[in-house]
Amino acid sequence: MWDHEIRAMASSHAIIASSVLMATVLPAVAVQDFSVYGTHLLWLYLVAGTVSLVNIAVFWLLGIGPPTKKHTLGSKLSRMVRSCLYLLLSCLFFHSVVVLYGAPLIESALETFSLAVLLTSLTTLRCLCVLGPNVQAWIRVFSRHGAMSVWDTSLQITVVCTVVGAWVGALPIPLDWDRPWQVWPISCSLGSVIGFLTGLVAAPTWIHYHRKQLTYKCK
Repeated sequence: MWDHEIRAMASSHAIIASSVLMATVLPAVAVQDFSVYGTHLLWLYLVAGTVSLVNIAVFWLLGIGPPTKKHTLGSKLSRMVRSCLYLLLSCLFFHSVVVLYGAPLIESALETFSLAVLLTSLTTLRCLCVLGPNVQAWIRVFSRHGAMSVWDTSLQITVVCTVVGAWVGALPIPLDWDRPWQVWPISCSLGSVIGFLTGLVAAPTWIHYHRKQLTYKCK
């Protein structure tokens, strides 16, 4: 059951994961002195931008997304404006949460907001691609037994893995190891990207091995 969707998901996740690799490897060849540590913010924004574009393209090509009743220009513009508002609010939300967890409030504010942008591109943008700017749908998917499709389950897994990865990445920062990757927010952004990649692999794998037990309510 859902074998076709699982294969499509695995293929799309492989493409999205490859975009992270491209955003890391290609600039290292083209840009002098480019590195994940030395030019971290540049790498962070390249990953965020590349993943965002590839996510939008992949989900649009697959036709994954909420059904729309209206196809007028006004409704499309309204949907776009609300999506942009969601992205902005998401950046502010992640920034506030990271500060509450101990990040500098004034010092390194650009670095903190950049991490928020990365988290938004890896989580919120993906939610918008699958669910659209619909608060009720987001609450449903992230509530217990709220998934209505394999894509909802995939969304749950990738978002959780990304956020947990960012949190785990913060654990080594206070330690007195004096490593270059302990500079804020390198370990957190690396952790979020690694968590995101882990989620991309774990989601289709978990769904494949549990597909006989999965039951979804009709939309």
